[in-house]
Amino acid sequence: MADSRPVYLNLIKIRLPVMGIVSLAHRASGILLFSSIPFAVYLLGLSLESEQSFVDVRQLLNQPLMLILQVVLLWSLAHHFFAGLRFLLIDAEIGIEKSNARAGAWLVLLAEVLTLLLIVCGACS
Repeated sequence: MADSRPVYLNLIKIRLPVMGIVSLAHRASGILLFSSIPFAVYLLGLSLESEQSFVDVRQLLNQPLMLILQVVLLWSLAHHFFAGLRFLLIDAEIGIEKSNARAGAWLVLLAEVLTLLLIVCGACS
């Protein structure tokens, strides 16, 4: 007789392939981008009220914690964009073989890191 009890899966010990990591990060980045919309709209509205409020928003965005949040949102945007392109190609049955899917996932990770570095280094200079 087969045991029909639920199986306990320790998600910490399960080692996901790079394709699974990219997929989970795509979902997380989408949630992060969506949840940041109200804050972005609030800051936009605040910055459009007057010249002083624009200066206040700029000062707020130059705080160290806000700079870290901006980098995280930038990563989120870059990852969501490149992973979304990868998933569109997979929907068109391009890159669905295991080796091509793995290479595509690594390309997504490489493209998001390069994009993040280019933008952050460009903003620093």
